[in-house]
Amino acid sequence: MTTVSAVPVVTTGPDRFGRLLRDVRISVTDRCNFRCPYCMPKARFGPGHRFLPRAEALDAREIVRLAGVFASLGVTKIRLTGGEPLLRPDLVEIVEGIAKLGVPDIALTTNGALLRRWAVRLRDAGLQRVTVSLDSLDPAVFTSMSDSRIELSEVLDGIAAARDAGLAPIKLNCVVQRGVNEDGLLDLVGFARREGLGLRCIEYMDVGATNGWRMADVVSGEEILERVRHVYPLLEEAPDPAAVARTYRFADGSGDLGVITSVSRPFCGDCTRARLGVDGKLYTCLFATAGIDLREPLRSGADDDALRRIVADRWKRRDDRYSELRGLGIAEGERIEMSYIGG
Repeated sequence: MTTVSAVPVVTTGPDRFGRLLRDVRISVTDRCNFRCPYCMPKARFGPGHRFLPRAEALDAREIVRLAGVFASLGVTKIRLTGGEPLLRPDLVEIVEGIAKLGVPDIALTTNGALLRRWAVRLRDAGLQRVTVSLDSLDPAVFTSMSDSRIELSEVLDGIAAARDAGLAPIKLNCVVQRGVNEDGLLDLVGFARREGLGLRCIEYMDVGATNGWRMADVVSGEEILERVRHVYPLLEEAPDPAAVARTYRFADGSGDLGVITSVSRPFCGDCTRARLGVDGKLYTCLFATAGIDLREPLRSGADDDALRRIVADRWKRRDDRYSELRGLGIAEGERIEMSYIGG
């Protein structure tokens, strides 16, 4: 596979709020083997749903080439997402191509169900880290939240396989919803501590337009912390401007806990992230209503300098801060679904 040089040629410069582009999430598929109601509810993504035709999705070479464009603009972290990225048969080829670019941080977010069969191959290809979405250790709650026939044990086996393969650090993502899984939060904290895993608790967000989001279903970051502190004393770490989570160390030294508070305590001012959809559209916010098309110029013969200029121009005009404006009644279009652009 041919790749482009990651040597910076054009810089994006800051956006309208002074934020630099440093982190890109690349969605490699809009398909998933789960139907989590907060992301891909079966009522919308059921048997009759039309996923993106294969010919309209970026192929492996195109993904790697655009990753090289991002790297040449100063991006230092690329995370592969979906949908479920492990459903993509050429994922190893994609990881190998990005690794050859010299990107310092290559990570993957997955539901973990297929991780056992992929972990060693992905490590050998150059993947460094993995994050597994795991919302509950209760089998019944897990089945309800994944809305699938996949067993919890398959995800736990995948986590163990990733650890055995040396993909570290391994983090868990848990979307906490009131009346759904918050009562099992401490069980998940205990599991992460025993297994040496990082845990990130995420406030339930109004991503897309199909998950039936209500503010009443949000368990705030402060409530999450209070529940955990009641059993496990916590020490807050110094803020990392590049991180979306507020991070805490357990006082006994057994790991850390992160809380992502996009609803109750927005962090738009520190956001350095863009998202590349499986169709080649670039989005500058998780709550975007539209993206700019990179696939068309890519397939029409645009060189890398031209692609860099497109990305740099879009970033400089970026003024996204949806989470800070949530609830102000500002008119907006229908937001892109999470399964198209990753979390």
